[in-house]
Amino acid sequence: MYVLSDSLGETAEYAVRAAVSQFDYDTIDIRRIPFVDDISTLDEVLVSAKENEALIVYTLVVPELSAYLREKSAALGLEAIDLMTPLLERIARRTGQRPKHKPGLVHKLDEDYFKRVEAIEFAVKYDDGKDPRGILRADIVLIGVSRTSKTPLSMYLAHRRIKVANVPLVPEVAPPKELYQVSANRIIGLTIHPEALHQIRTERLKSLGLGLSASYARMERILEELEYAENLMKRLGCPVIDVTNKAVEETASLILQMIRGGRIR
Repeated sequence: MYVLSDSLGETAEYAVRAAVSQFDYDTIDIRRIPFVDDISTLDEVLVSAKENEALIVYTLVVPELSAYLREKSAALGLEAIDLMTPLLERIARRTGQRPKHKPGLVHKLDEDYFKRVEAIEFAVKYDDGKDPRGILRADIVLIGVSRTSKTPLSMYLAHRRIKVANVPLVPEVAPPKELYQVSANRIIGLTIHPEALHQIRTERLKSLGLGLSASYARMERILEELEYAENLMKRLGCPVIDVTNKAVEETASLILQMIRGGRIR
């Protein structure tokens, strides 16, 4: 079996192997011919396929190459199976759009996928100030007191291929020096109304089975933390977003607008 593709041909070969697995053949010779982009290559493959009495399977998105292979295969008495054209035609009819007929687009999607995975791994590695070196490598650095949605926001933005590090702000802990080494345009401060934070932290303590007398949820402590964070954000000169009653998606949308508008760079 000859598998022809105008890109890598991995998907086509996988489909062929999946089909072959349904039959009782111990060995079958599957030859993948990638990056088929001209008539002369097709002619060479057809001669070889004829000599070996091969079945041809192909995914050629360029209409001229696909039509040529179909016609020449028929003329040589070879069976050629087009995996791509029927699907393209049906999608075109359903959507009303014309296919792009550009080879290799799926691998651009793959590249996008790997960038997303890389960003997610980055967010996990540099979450909650674990390693301040991530601040220098991040596209965006989120800062704020505990329970201002830094971690879920980091993960949400990571799915948009944005590398995010986040740093918790605590009055007793000096901020990492790296915060002063990056542009303020890459730092985003997250703030929240004291009453809202008090409610969130109180619910958090309840979920952990801890007493409500802990300083973590006391209003005096919350006001102290928020004042400290506000002063630091002013000192850094970074943009600040109030996340009170905002869903993660809303805050992320504001950040994405800032990126598109050039406020974050």
